[in-house]
Amino acid sequence: MRGAPTILHLDMDAFYASAEQAAKPSLRGKPVIVGGLGPRGVVATASYEARVFGVHSAMAMAQARRLCPNAAFLIPRFSLYRKVSDSVMRLLHTLSPLVEPLSLDEAFVDLEAGGTEATVEAARAVGERLRTDIRAVTGLTGSVGLAGSKMLAKIGSEQAKPDGLVIIEPGTERDLLGPMSVRTLPGVGPATAETLRRAGIHTVAETREAGEAELVRLLGRAHGTSLFLMAEGRDERPVVAERDAKSISAEDTFDVDVTDRTRVQLEIARLADRCVRRLREAGRSGRTVVIKVRRYDFSTLTRSETLRGPTDDPGVVREAAARLIDSVDTTAGVRLLGVGVSGLADYTQEDLFAQAAQAAQAAQAAHEALEGAGHPPGPERPEAVGERAEEASEGAGKPRHWLPGTDVRHTEYGAGWVQGSGVGRVTVRFEEPWSRPGRVRTFAVDDPALEPSEPLPLLRPDAGPGPAPQGEAADPSPDGTTDPAEGMGQGPREAEGPDGSGPKARTGRRVPVVGPVGGRVSR
Repeated sequence: MRGAPTILHLDMDAFYASAEQAAKPSLRGKPVIVGGLGPRGVVATASYEARVFGVHSAMAMAQARRLCPNAAFLIPRFSLYRKVSDSVMRLLHTLSPLVEPLSLDEAFVDLEAGGTEATVEAARAVGERLRTDIRAVTGLTGSVGLAGSKMLAKIGSEQAKPDGLVIIEPGTERDLLGPMSVRTLPGVGPATAETLRRAGIHTVAETREAGEAELVRLLGRAHGTSLFLMAEGRDERPVVAERDAKSISAEDTFDVDVTDRTRVQLEIARLADRCVRRLREAGRSGRTVVIKVRRYDFSTLTRSETLRGPTDDPGVVREAAARLIDSVDTTAGVRLLGVGVSGLADYTQEDLFAQAAQAAQAAQAAHEALEGAGHPPGPERPEAVGERAEEASEGAGKPRHWLPGTDVRHTEYGAGWVQGSGVGRVTVRFEEPWSRPGRVRTFAVDDPALEPSEPLPLLRPDAGPGPAPQGEAADPSPDGTTDPAEGMGQGPREAEGPDGSGPKARTGRRVPVVGPVGGRVSR
């Protein structure tokens, strides 16, 4: 424990939802929920306006729709969130060389290592300056906790939300922690909390009073001793600048249980390719391939295979994953599949056998292509399979499954985002982060003038004014209509399209207001 609050914890406020509100002027001050939109989707982040209705992270999306039917339900846009996160992390690195990122929107900073004076006043000044800089650079807000340990700094940032700063001065730890739930302590999850509850331990003060010996008896020596020290307010964990990933993976949850064996194999191959892309983006390789299967009854199993050496070869990973899934019975139904690579390394050991197999496959494909030249494709000769089929479909017709929140650009109307789609129509609101709330227009899903696009920056590139504060309500549209909060009728009162991606779009060029907007949080 330090004698001054020189460990800083930053937590961006409702990060994904706040970024969406900053990017979409029509949603400012209105409830926004970001996450998986399918029947089995989970809430990633809810704006503070949505939290008034009881919506929170990790909640089933179906329940969130019941609690807050008029919210805007949007898919995550991780490319935008990563860009914003990179800007925030650069600001943190100006404070100290010791920055420990925990996620895209959360990090610890050791201010002492950056030369900040070990006083409350100096730490407060740094924290306030950081909050000001974050708003100037990103247009978003973050909450800051300052304390003499990581545990207490994180507790401070939670107490500071939203858009605040809390300092926990050394010497006040025990009084502060005493009445808090034991779940506040790091390492106490549902299972540990239940074990403590059965022993009559509910708060941090009761944990401390139970004594180290009793906690060791209940939880084991390592966990019991660590928990007792935390309850005493003692946390000696240092801020670690580099966190080495133990594995890299990709997984998907399906809206409907998958029972078809061929579909399962195709999904495993697709996930293996996505996992390898992430592996290569991280500049790593791995020697152990792991698959994860969650069945219809929520039972989860894993299978793994260790290779001769580290690899980032998609063919090798795909083949290993295929062998592993062959050993699993999936006939009763699968709700989740995942492929991961562990045993990471910074180098790749070439697999000569895999290279030879790939060369043979390429030669065979070339031979078949020559033999089939001049013959139209028939039932026994599909034009394209796998990735080539996707490329062909993209060339023949642009993606026509428009999900709420997707960035688009129209040749006439410019940049916008999808509010909803269904029955062959897609509804788009045309606005930019620095504009007033924009107009809504509806198009055919295959309109050639409509293209997917990259997210716009949250602040005007010419350093103009940033988005309006998140607590402010949106202005009316230029044409005088009021903007609905919902992502084109995400509430249950509206009929969804056949693909389940959104409500049935109206056939006119404009979409009228559907219903009232949920409440807002006072700041």
